[in-house]
Amino acid sequence: MVDAVVKNGVIEETASESSIKKAATKNGMDKDAFLQLLVAQMKYQDPLEPTSNTEYISQYATFSQVEQMQNMASTMELTRASAMVGKLVEVNTVDSAGNARSIQGTVEYVAYENNQAFVSINGALYSIDDVVAVVDESYQSALDLAVSFTAAMNKLPRLEFITLEDKENIESLQKIFNNMTAYQQSFIDKKNIEKLQSYVERIAELQEAADANKPEEGEGGDKVEGDGTQEGEDKVEEGGSAGEDDKVGEGDKEEAGENTVAGEEA
Repeated sequence: MVDAVVKNGVIEETASESSIKKAATKNGMDKDAFLQLLVAQMKYQDPLEPTSNTEYISQYATFSQVEQMQNMASTMELTRASAMVGKLVEVNTVDSAGNARSIQGTVEYVAYENNQAFVSINGALYSIDDVVAVVDESYQSALDLAVSFTAAMNKLPRLEFITLEDKENIESLQKIFNNMTAYQQSFIDKKNIEKLQSYVERIAELQEAADANKPEEGEGGDKVEGDGTQEGEDKVEEGGSAGEDDKVGEGDKEEAGENTVAGEEA
């Protein structure tokens, strides 16, 4: 159900109501109007010169042709409308204020009233005569993706102001573009493709420069470790020498002890 729009105390027609109203006034001469003309002709004919039977038969044949053609047109219109169910369509209509409006959406179902076919979009009915385009879903998806991609590209700063802080956004756009099909990439402007490539190259240069300015890992640690090892070796050598001297001293003491004992015995 579509709520009425009130503006300045006046109820405005919605796009759906305007479409239905226009379709109702567009019928023209149908078989019922033709039959009414035929009856009026018979009712008000000149009694002195009545219409001949041959003319009545001819007019009746014409009436039958009009009826068959109208039924055929109605069937074709219904078939055309039924083929739109589940598809994305665009409808152009004019509201009561004379403002042109464009509505886009998926056709939910088709209604047939007063020899007119109406398509339902977002719960509102529109005349099939107001449908101006039937859009393929893959086309619309590629178009929407191109629009969002272009908007994201426009948010990036100029090339000379690019920093590593923009790296994540640029890599994300590059991934999105690389995951597109060839058909989807055809919707992207060539200037934006070249612009993205320039951004990727600039980020690579900035990253390379940042990596070059970083100190080599383990450079200070190797020196300390090496010094410590050397000092340890020196200490071990010194300890070893001291130990040997102690052993030599102890040996001398033992020899002196033995000499002393031998002297006493003598």
